[in-house]
Amino acid sequence: MGVPAFFRWLSKKYPSIVVHCLEEKAKEVDEVRIPVDTTQPNPNDVEFDNLYLDMNGIIHPCCHPENKPAPKDEDEMMREIFLYIDRLISIVRPRRLLYMAIDGVAPRAKMNQQRSRRFRASKESRDKRQDIARIRAEIADRGGYLPPPKAKESHFDSNCITPGTEFMFRLADCLRYYITERLNSDPGWKDIKVILSDANTPGEGEHKIMDYIRKQRANPDHDPNTHHCMCGADADLIMLGLATHEVNFTIIREEFKPNQRRACELCNQEGHEMKECQGLPKERANELDTIPVPQGAETEFIFLRLNILKEYLEKELWMTGLPFTFDLERAIDDWVFMCFFVGNDFLPHLPSLEIREGAIDRLIRLYKKAVYKTKGYLTENGVVNLERVQLMMTDLGEAEDEIFKKRRTTELGFRQRNKERNKRQRSSNAPAFVPGGVLAPTPITGGPSSSSAQQILDQRRDARTSSRDNANQSAADAMRASFKGGEQRGTKRGRGEEEDEDKDDTVRLWEDGWKERYYRNKFDVPSSDHDFRAKVVACYVEGLCWVLRYYYQGCASWKWYFPYHYAPFASDFLDIKDLPNDFEKGTEPFHPLEQLMSVFPAASGNFLPDSWREKMVDIDSPIIDLYPDDFQIDLNGKKYAWQGVALLPFVDEHRLLTTLAGVYDNLTPIEKKRNSNGPDRLFVGKHHPLYNFIRELYETNSLEQAEPDTDMCPSLAHGVRGKIGNDEFVTLPGRPHKSPVPLLRDIPESYVLGVTFRDPSYPADFIFEAKRLPGAKVPDKVLKPEDFLNANGYRGGRGGGRGYRGGGRGGGRGFGGGGGGGGYRPQLGFQRNSGYRDGVDTSAAQRMIRHGFDTSYVPTRHGANQGRNDQSILGPAPPAHHGGGGGGGYGGGYNQRQGGYGQGGYNQGGQSYNRNQQSNLGWNRNQQSQGQAYHQNQPRSHSYGAHNNQGYGGYNQQQQGYGGQSQQRQGGGGGNSYGNRDNRNQGWQGGNQGGGGYPKPPGHSQRRY
Repeated sequence: MGVPAFFRWLSKKYPSIVVHCLEEKAKEVDEVRIPVDTTQPNPNDVEFDNLYLDMNGIIHPCCHPENKPAPKDEDEMMREIFLYIDRLISIVRPRRLLYMAIDGVAPRAKMNQQRSRRFRASKESRDKRQDIARIRAEIADRGGYLPPPKAKESHFDSNCITPGTEFMFRLADCLRYYITERLNSDPGWKDIKVILSDANTPGEGEHKIMDYIRKQRANPDHDPNTHHCMCGADADLIMLGLATHEVNFTIIREEFKPNQRRACELCNQEGHEMKECQGLPKERANELDTIPVPQGAETEFIFLRLNILKEYLEKELWMTGLPFTFDLERAIDDWVFMCFFVGNDFLPHLPSLEIREGAIDRLIRLYKKAVYKTKGYLTENGVVNLERVQLMMTDLGEAEDEIFKKRRTTELGFRQRNKERNKRQRSSNAPAFVPGGVLAPTPITGGPSSSSAQQILDQRRDARTSSRDNANQSAADAMRASFKGGEQRGTKRGRGEEEDEDKDDTVRLWEDGWKERYYRNKFDVPSSDHDFRAKVVACYVEGLCWVLRYYYQGCASWKWYFPYHYAPFASDFLDIKDLPNDFEKGTEPFHPLEQLMSVFPAASGNFLPDSWREKMVDIDSPIIDLYPDDFQIDLNGKKYAWQGVALLPFVDEHRLLTTLAGVYDNLTPIEKKRNSNGPDRLFVGKHHPLYNFIRELYETNSLEQAEPDTDMCPSLAHGVRGKIGNDEFVTLPGRPHKSPVPLLRDIPESYVLGVTFRDPSYPADFIFEAKRLPGAKVPDKVLKPEDFLNANGYRGGRGGGRGYRGGGRGGGRGFGGGGGGGGYRPQLGFQRNSGYRDGVDTSAAQRMIRHGFDTSYVPTRHGANQGRNDQSILGPAPPAHHGGGGGGGYGGGYNQRQGGYGQGGYNQGGQSYNRNQQSNLGWNRNQQSQGQAYHQNQPRSHSYGAHNNQGYGGYNQQQQGYGGQSQQRQGGGGGNSYGNRDNRNQGWQGGNQGGGGYPKPPGHSQRRY
């Protein structure tokens, strides 16, 4: 979804929605790889029914990764895709359905964005090749050395990941093989059905998934407590998940880690970009150093839990004093609609709304005002009430001038801070010591306590190796000196020079007259042309209605699109309540090759049939104007080209299709298949209840005789309904299935059956109700009061961190001990009441935890079992009231004055030190504010300490205890609970080993699996 920084904003504002995935890894024994047994319970303590894969988010990083070398060829790309899916399966472990959706032909509204992306990619690729050739020539002229250039055929054009290309046609074939192989051989797959929606099925991948969920919810056999998990990195998955109104919906995505190291594309060395490359010899630690450039660490995955997001939104959107009962589901629908204003894939965002400037918070305030005034919500079942939207836009329009001026003030302050920071960095660039000698002194950076054993070892190693490297270093220095005579390439300006960063901004929204300049520069009309402004607003409002309907009811029109590059101002939304809200019915999507002609530049024409490609380059072609070799990118007030607007001509559908009608007869049979729109496919293995049902249909030729398809039996498919038909690619039982990927074995005997699958059909005027289904059980709430203070940006005292977070010195009044930090993120089973771990043997884990400690020491009765003092490391045990030190965040804090020491709970050796370990994260291996160590199969008591002597009672369950903040700390009862303390040496009162705690909360139940 086109909302820059939306996920970053959301996860910072509502931190508890994100938890890290626990992942078991495959093992190798005697060079034999033993895969993960996915039939075992999910290590994340939650069992998922359905896993949906937005495949384009998998295909792109597997084919052209950013943190490791690219695959050598298509075969290696296919294997990477298979391994990526295997890894997701091992984390999520779906029990009923795997749905794999590849982007098919998109609606016209989306094609405009696809066209912009592909033309940009082609332009950037061309410019990059020119830059590489120029820089290589400059380095060669100076006598520098570079590795040989890559062969031209090794270049991978990612534009081939578009419906209709040979690559996508082959990918579908490879995925059919992959599904068949796994259903035949992997026990974890034997009970699931797999649906593959490839690129020949129209629709964006995520919206094909939503259509499936929407239509299954409308059938009476649907289980309202189905637990869905959807994989994808696009921000719109969050909106789509909320729009389903399913009570159990989780998103899994890669964890974004900024500032990943990348090697120069010319010399393959790190530490500089391509434009700064000097062609220098590679520096090595010693003469035996042949280690290649380090690659990025393996990407980790995170869960984004929509049930927790709903808890936050309930607090955020709640309104009292309404003349009607507040309906959270309706309010969430309105929140989804408001997010469209800050950006989406189909409309440009309003100029006055930026996600980083708190745009959504501002819209929520205006929204509540409108609801109170009009006594109703903005949307219902995907239909917008424009009269109420008008009120919001009027209020927003009145603040536009203030917004633009405040944005300018903020930007100038940011530039000034950057300038001062760069100045400080330049002044500190002088070396701390001369690097040549063996006995070069260590830079003075602090007292003895700041040095670690590893630093000392590193210094000794450097001293040993420096003398042997001196000879080679001298030669390298001489070569560098010859290269550094001139100004370094890529330097934009000198130290004292200033750059006018606003020189390309012709609108200057912060100055009077901004609206006149905006319409004159962006639309080439004066702002006094009210009819034109009204026309732009009408198209934009129509777009808002189209997008909302797309999310809640499906595609309202395959032909509609917003015909401008820029959005109007909020103050232009006048008299919109009577604008039409209907769309042309019965529209059909493009065919795949037609879409390629709509979104590809001429440089990617090699993916098209020859006679079609000629229409892109022939000077006499009637559509030659649709394929400019170069085009303007309007920065539109931004800093980088990728943030700008590509000013491309919009595709004239009638002219395009008329031109292509003359070349359809030139298509080969394979090209005609690539150009077809077809159904999804469903696969089951021989252990699935559907297998014999489908086998009998094939044996009796019932599928071929059915007109057009036959109904699938929902009782054999966990309530799933749909139409199934004969699959031309089916491998009948006992027959071999040939591998389309070399080095991957053929399947000698396949016992997997595939059929075509179509979702249940409904009348054209059917309304899918946006509501929670009867019988749905809402998960227990897990957030605590201070978590909502986090969301509102409240800051605690010295240890408060962000919004009552632990951190800093000793906890302060931050509801937590020193170190740690971060909001409360309960992870076990995604709620406080966990699943299947009761009674699990923990002896192995306990042995691991105790490893390396003096086991002869008996913990004091006031501390937690493993949060004890260790004489072998830090001297004699402190008094009993210091026992049970432990980590930061909730449930612990270190004793700044008394030297208390503890392992920090069951943390497999994590330590919390006195004074010098202020960022005390040892207790929490994954640095979350939830006891990650408790995921090591350890049933623990779940107890809360008193908060001002009247706080939470403890659940006698499995998670970590939490200490409250008060003058007297008393840990909650039950098992091994943990106490807490503040920064004023009131002393510790640890967990009472035999305390009872509170009973299980109402509604406590164990998960299904």
